[in-house]
Amino acid sequence: MTWEELGRLPEEIAEQIELWDGRVVWLRRGPSEHQTFTNLLWSGLRKCARDASIHQPENCWRATTETNVFLHPTGKSDFLTPDFLVHRCLESPYQDVRATDASVVGEVLSPSNKQSDMDAKRGRYASAGIPWYWEVTLAAETSAIAMVRVFGLETEPGPLPDGVHPLRTTNYLITGEWTPADSAGIAFDFPFPIHIPWTELEF
Repeated sequence: MTWEELGRLPEEIAEQIELWDGRVVWLRRGPSEHQTFTNLLWSGLRKCARDASIHQPENCWRATTETNVFLHPTGKSDFLTPDFLVHRCLESPYQDVRATDASVVGEVLSPSNKQSDMDAKRGRYASAGIPWYWEVTLAAETSAIAMVRVFGLETEPGPLPDGVHPLRTTNYLITGEWTPADSAGIAFDFPFPIHIPWTELEF
């Protein structure tokens, strides 16, 4: 499918589709908790992005939700729609967000999400060169966040035995992990100082 063909579909159908090299991948809408915790994470990141832009006006950041990120410098046949993201401010309104603009992409995992699907999506973000990937796991029994993990992009694989080669030239490594037991909340310094208290992430 092409971007033009996607645009001819009814909006309620088109918004449930990602294109992976022109192949249609259906997005599963999660329960209401999925949307709630996506918005809470976005709100916290938005506040931190605004503070960073005030203290370092030469670096302008925007935090948003459910925005298409096109994985190649040109064309629209390959895009993902993260639950939340942080990207550099764009030159003009309504401009497409490309992978080169994005610094953080994040996914909120509901208990029904298949790990294989998320692994494939994370691999595509890594291959596109997006520096930071956030993964938010929801608790299975309560309306709460169970864990937040931050992954940093590794661009050079470690040593492997002779004859063994990585399937992808880039990969994410876990660089931060928080649970509600961490009373100080989420604290991370990239791409700008981020501090989100757990009290701001409660349903």
